[in-house]
Amino acid sequence: MNTLNAASLVNLLGFTVGAALYALLLVMVVRHRRTSKNENINLLLLTTSILGLIWNVGELYVLFLKDFSAGGSSFLLTAFSYSALGFLPSVVVHSAQNEENKARWLTFSAYGLSLFASILHFQSAIFQNFAPSNFALQTLTFGSLALVLGLLIFNFRQTLEKKTIWASALLVFAVSALHLSGEAEEKSWLVELVAHQSSVPLALAILYQNYRFAFADLFLKRAISLMMLTLVAFGLYIFVAAPLLNYHETHDRNDVQAIGLILTLWIATALVYPKLHDFAVWLVDKVILQRADYDNFQVELAQNLEKIESIDKVLSEICQKLRIVLTAENADWKENYETADETRFSFVNFTPIRADIFIPTAETPFYEINLSKFAGGRRLLSDEITMLEAVALLTARRIDALRVTHERCDRELREQEFAKLATEAQLSALRAQINPHFLFNSLTTIGYLIQTAPEKAFETLMKLTQLLRGVLRSTGEFCTLGEELKLIENYLDIEKTRFEEKLTVKIEVGKDLEKIRVPSLILQPLVENAIKHGISENKNGGEVKIAAKLENVKNEFLLRLSVFDTGAGKNAKRNAESNGVGLQNIRERLESYYGKKAKLTVESQNDKGTLAEISLPVKIQTAM
Repeated sequence: MNTLNAASLVNLLGFTVGAALYALLLVMVVRHRRTSKNENINLLLLTTSILGLIWNVGELYVLFLKDFSAGGSSFLLTAFSYSALGFLPSVVVHSAQNEENKARWLTFSAYGLSLFASILHFQSAIFQNFAPSNFALQTLTFGSLALVLGLLIFNFRQTLEKKTIWASALLVFAVSALHLSGEAEEKSWLVELVAHQSSVPLALAILYQNYRFAFADLFLKRAISLMMLTLVAFGLYIFVAAPLLNYHETHDRNDVQAIGLILTLWIATALVYPKLHDFAVWLVDKVILQRADYDNFQVELAQNLEKIESIDKVLSEICQKLRIVLTAENADWKENYETADETRFSFVNFTPIRADIFIPTAETPFYEINLSKFAGGRRLLSDEITMLEAVALLTARRIDALRVTHERCDRELREQEFAKLATEAQLSALRAQINPHFLFNSLTTIGYLIQTAPEKAFETLMKLTQLLRGVLRSTGEFCTLGEELKLIENYLDIEKTRFEEKLTVKIEVGKDLEKIRVPSLILQPLVENAIKHGISENKNGGEVKIAAKLENVKNEFLLRLSVFDTGAGKNAKRNAESNGVGLQNIRERLESYYGKKAKLTVESQNDKGTLAEISLPVKIQTAM
């Protein structure tokens, strides 16, 4: 095959592929319009598809017309085709100016330039029987260069990536127009490919400029696959079929072998197409759209959600991540109290400009995530819908887990609060038992003094008043051991008035232990029992000894408080087993405060007396 035939073949294949691509774009523009109303079809994309289709179909028809018509080509049809090609750069400029909304005169200038070139084409076809007009093509060449310069000046805020795309497309068109305005005879298939197929880069620039996601999956993947398939077929024919067929012509011809060769190459082309399509998919997803890996995205999202303990923060995190990965301008969430439909096929409702993701939690309230204003006219496709459904289920399960955890924590807090209130009520009741019991015994003592020693009654009453003030000031559940001993001393002063020399008191408590905190009025009932059941029942009276010491038992500090009286030891067993107010109260309070770690023992030491001892744990810091 000579160079002229290769160039003609490139033109034929190029215009055929171009017509297929623009027809595909036109169908997609109409089918995937924003609403069912035709006026909402995107005009820039519609214009691009129509202009590109006119250019490729017109030139394809002219090529066939040259071979099958003796009268030559139609100059009016050629002028019409070249006019359509000349308007494509104006659409590129219009698309590039959409974001800036400045220097609109540049867009009007571009359309004016295209219109002027179109007039020249038709003038040449009508009055000179020649098309296209060389002057029109030269005008488009230098006009395209001027447009590139103008866009660079007035669109300086655009990213370098966008500038490179539309500038490259316009420069390719300028080179194409310059070539077309020169020698019409095809000389090189590479030059013909660049010159006659400049409409394809223009269309891709328009798509990528403002509609990266609008038709990337639907158009670019198919377009790139088709172009690569065409290049493979063209390469196989040029480098395999043509040399073999030329060799076939030099010896005995066998048409069966020639046909078999062509069929073999067709089969090889069909077999390689899946790989070409996979490469096109990778190129669009990873390079052009830079789409995230949705599998890794779900794994990372699940790991992040496990660290969040708030439902509001979970939903906010989902909104933020989806907004970024799907390039949405707006992302928010709201509660949804509608009944969940367990049979629903999809939890994602979407339109070309909005997506609503339903979060199917086990119980109400449900939630709904709303995404809107996708960048670049992005559309949600099947893999993105699948990802959103998986994210919806993942979010729902995390929210359900948090609800169960929060309910369990709330229940435990309520149980703890109820237990605390019950304990406080029980302790308040126990203290209410202590105070009247102590008061009644003290009043009994004063009553006895009024009968036996009236002159001491008033003095004793003043001591009781002072004692009661101290008791009433001690409203807390705990006090220091020193404060407890002071109240006991006041009480014993009253009792000494009654028993006089028959009552001897001895207190052996170190100063370093007086700061240890103990339950309020924990010793007073033991002292009162010692006097009531020990000293008062012994005609000779006796001694009451109060002591405290700190012991280290298996690395735990225990405070031992003891009350010993030298009275009637024979009653110790009866007193220890008694369910009287004083001893029972002490046992219940110790169990409430310390559980099994504290205890009260009362034992008789033969005829020497009775020992009542309280053992309770204390912290070493407190002990120090």
